[in-house]
Amino acid sequence: MELNKNNVKKIIGIITFTVVLCALLINLSAVIRWAGFIWSICIPFVLGGAIAFVANIPMSFFERKLFRVSAQGKNKAGKVKEKLARPISLLLTLLCVLIVLAIVIGVMVPQLSSTFQSIAISLTEFVPTAKAWLEEVFAGKDIILEYISSIQLDWGAWLEGIKDFALNGAGSVISYTMSATRVVVSGIVTSFIAFIFAIYLLLQKENLLRQTMKLITAIFHKKTVERICYVGKLSFVTFSRFITGQCVEALILGFMFFIAMTILRFPYALLVGILIAFTALIPVVGAFVACFIGAFLILIENPMQALAFIILFLVLQQIEGNMIYPYVVGNSVGLPSLWVLFAVTMGGSLMGVVGMLIFIPVMSVFYSILRDWVNHRIRMKDT
Repeated sequence: MELNKNNVKKIIGIITFTVVLCALLINLSAVIRWAGFIWSICIPFVLGGAIAFVANIPMSFFERKLFRVSAQGKNKAGKVKEKLARPISLLLTLLCVLIVLAIVIGVMVPQLSSTFQSIAISLTEFVPTAKAWLEEVFAGKDIILEYISSIQLDWGAWLEGIKDFALNGAGSVISYTMSATRVVVSGIVTSFIAFIFAIYLLLQKENLLRQTMKLITAIFHKKTVERICYVGKLSFVTFSRFITGQCVEALILGFMFFIAMTILRFPYALLVGILIAFTALIPVVGAFVACFIGAFLILIENPMQALAFIILFLVLQQIEGNMIYPYVVGNSVGLPSLWVLFAVTMGGSLMGVVGMLIFIPVMSVFYSILRDWVNHRIRMKDT
């Protein structure tokens, strides 16, 4: 190999990269510790970016529909409206969020309060009722009936155990309370910083985008800049469509359950409907969590209705999955169902509930890029 100027630069770059990589591997524990420290500093800003991304969807909608603002941030109706469009749209977005939270809290808190009171009253009556129902179902089955008759729940022993734990573990309770207080205070501070940072991003998004483009253009070559812009636009469109589709689909599913349970006179119709609407935001597995909770609540009231609720859930899930979801969400993420399941599983394993939400659009972006690369390689081989 000829040792010209370009080759010497490549060799120096390879040697430098190898030395840095070896140094990082040798001091891996220190690197992980520092990475955790840096991540703890960056969490408010990452959270603020996520809030800004989600809030930008309704804010952009208000700007387009109310103020006729284009995608480039220019207003077609005049300079005055152009200056007022962003702050008013942001205020409307925050107002919508507050209204939704107020409605949910106003509905959920009374419902949960009455539900817990009903559970507390029904717990002592549930076991005898359930035993009588099982004895009626399994009439003639002596072995099963004998086992059912032997079931005894000593509520007094349970209460004594809780009291002993409270008395003997007072020191632990105080320690846990102090730890929980620190966590709550830290969470409030983090949320406040994230909220302020999100507001700044939303108000200055065009300037930040322009500055980012100048920085990328100054660092990378033209083809690399074009590729970065393509991936950025693809990611933005995919995430926006996915979030919008999931919210609309969850709202429709929750409303379907509320109407069906009200018509069939199931208890806790409003509570279960809201619960399913929220948990349905988690793809694939979210609604099943609400199904389990709803079935448990109804089971205390009426075991047969709990079974009917599970059947209703399966029917509505089939209707939603085969008729509503394809049209509401459609091909917004452009990801085959097998890869959706893979993304949900991987995201849940790595990042919990947040991972389930994030990994589907991330996997969709990766899938689209990989598909374009494969098609390009095939075309290159055919020529």
